[in-house]
Amino acid sequence: MTPPCGSPALGAHLCHQQGEGGVHFSVWAPDAHGVDVCLFEPDAPAEHRRVALQPTGDGVWSAFVPGVGAGQQYGLRASGPWQPEAGHRFNPAHLLLDPWALALVGNTERLALQTGHMCADPLHPTQAWSDHQPDPTDNAALMPRCVVVDAQAELAAGLAIAPRPAVASDRVVIYEAHVKALTRLHPEVPEHQRGTYAALAHPAVVQHLQRLGITTVCLLPVHQHISERHLIQRALSNHWGYNTLNAFAPEPAYASAGAEDTAAVRAEFRHMVDTLHRAGIELVLDVVFNHTAESDLDGPTLSWRGLGQNRWYAMGEHGVPHNFSGTGNSLAFSEPRVQQWVMDSLRWWVQAFGVDGFRFDLAVSLGRDAALGHAFNPRSALLSAMAHDPVLRNVRLIAEPWDVGPNGYHLGGFEASWLEWNDRFRDGVRAFWLGHHGTRGELATRVCASGDVFNQRGRLPTASVNMVTAHDGFNLADLTAHQHKHNQANGENNRDGHGHNLSANGGVEGATDDPAVLHRRGQWRRALLATLFCAQGTPQLLAGDELGHSQQGNNNSYCQDNTTTWLDWARADTELADFVARLAALRRQHPGLRHARWFEGVGHPAGTSPDIAWLDTDGQPLRLEAWQARDRHTLTALITVGEAGAPPLERLLLVWHADHGRVQLQLPPGEWRVVLDSAGERVVLPGEVADKLTGHLALQLASVWVLVQGLHASGGTSPHRP
Repeated sequence: MTPPCGSPALGAHLCHQQGEGGVHFSVWAPDAHGVDVCLFEPDAPAEHRRVALQPTGDGVWSAFVPGVGAGQQYGLRASGPWQPEAGHRFNPAHLLLDPWALALVGNTERLALQTGHMCADPLHPTQAWSDHQPDPTDNAALMPRCVVVDAQAELAAGLAIAPRPAVASDRVVIYEAHVKALTRLHPEVPEHQRGTYAALAHPAVVQHLQRLGITTVCLLPVHQHISERHLIQRALSNHWGYNTLNAFAPEPAYASAGAEDTAAVRAEFRHMVDTLHRAGIELVLDVVFNHTAESDLDGPTLSWRGLGQNRWYAMGEHGVPHNFSGTGNSLAFSEPRVQQWVMDSLRWWVQAFGVDGFRFDLAVSLGRDAALGHAFNPRSALLSAMAHDPVLRNVRLIAEPWDVGPNGYHLGGFEASWLEWNDRFRDGVRAFWLGHHGTRGELATRVCASGDVFNQRGRLPTASVNMVTAHDGFNLADLTAHQHKHNQANGENNRDGHGHNLSANGGVEGATDDPAVLHRRGQWRRALLATLFCAQGTPQLLAGDELGHSQQGNNNSYCQDNTTTWLDWARADTELADFVARLAALRRQHPGLRHARWFEGVGHPAGTSPDIAWLDTDGQPLRLEAWQARDRHTLTALITVGEAGAPPLERLLLVWHADHGRVQLQLPPGEWRVVLDSAGERVVLPGEVADKLTGHLALQLASVWVLVQGLHASGGTSPHRP
């Protein structure tokens, strides 16, 4: 039986055989001795029917079950050897989830405790992994159920979503957000919708995104997920969602429709995507394929482990999976069927849900090649398949270019079709502004899209996803208010989270009413934001940074599903939000702030000015020894480029001034209009009156400046050489 076009390869598919309707089940479990499908009535604790699947080749077990249809609940049982030292952990007493299931129903709050081995207290395991014995207790009553879904109807619903907006690569502005945290406290969203997909589609939220100039929303994981056992022990939950249970279904807790109505959950998700598309906004999903919710060998047996641990996971010695993700298991991406599972999931989200791209958590794990001793291969089968697949080749692919395994840092190591999170931009910009010995040379490299990293193999500046903050680490308010992390609420004695944050507090740790400290923090925040929006590359803004939201110094808020992470709209810094919106508008207005090509320091064919020139405060070219000097923190760039390769109509003078004390900056000849002064909270847009300067610019406060000088319309030639 061949699944309907566009459907995942395996799983449960509606079909007809010999004139009779039913469901064709297919499961990949190559090391199993037998696989059964268990059929359940709604809310029944045990199955009412068990169907033995038959081996059909290539490790696949299949059967056609007549008389059942969409909505049928089911689970799997797999029999085979129990040999922990050899990696085999089959236990037919335990119900398993289908990795290709398109929907799940049932309670998942304590699912992390469903171990396949006998354990007196799953919250406090003490037994050696090699001594594990299979648990003979039938756990079906405690497991969620897979649901048969009409895949063709889902694909038809996906086709009805408004088409993806056309956003040029140099115009992309990413907004990283969490579905629940973004809207849980939004006063304009109806109470029953807050924290849901429906809330993200609410006019008040969409208008906020449009006002900010956001083109692309990147949501933290929305795959259905569960909380780990250590969080259950502490009465916390996995708020961020980096613990995938099902890679085909939206997390039902984020739906106002109610978790048990899986069709309504999917419809609500599609409505969100459709609304964003109609507003000109793309949707990218943060996806987690580097590990699963089964954790280490003390963790649960839910699906993959019970169907064949040695095939689904990258195995090390003595039956223990490799741990490139730091969570206890890493998937075997050199295995073709595992690749197929990932590809089927990605295509499903694009075709059935209208998603426009993916950000891959710990993406290096996806390129680890077993034939190379699990070293990273940017042209691995899976990464190459994503880049060339006809469904995926035109969506946005964003890599987090590292994992925690051996030699796991590969910034700039992905192929030309990929964008990458750039932590060197984050660290270089923080160091420059917040007093951590950042140099002008480092800043210049980072604001020019980190050409030292990305200017190779035909890659463009837009490959660099620039960020000052992200979900993982301090947000902007805390970056400028805390020198140290404050993660006590996470229950790990403040051991978790990054210790090297390159942050500053302005003189007082945490909250304060001191006006001088608050003034200094405000300067830093605006300077950091202005640096982000005036840098070459692809800017990414963390949701809440534009509102001044604080997490009270928690830089690892993954388990804080509360007001720590829920954006405080009632106390939002509306002036800062307006400043960010105007920064985005400034970026759109001036091509010199978003040049899609690498600067070369040479002139345009129609003019005489180089595309970029670096100047010192005396107006002269920056001398070689000055680039790495640690006692000077004023950098000036003169940029002369046009729109998309056209002759330039203006030139920009960008000034980054982090020095203390007054500095007189010599301006290039001619009259200049001041369109950005971050310390003065001033952004001037077309139609507004700008201050005009000649000769010198007085610098005193930490600030980013942008000055504009028009060029002759004919030929774009500069009236003055720099």
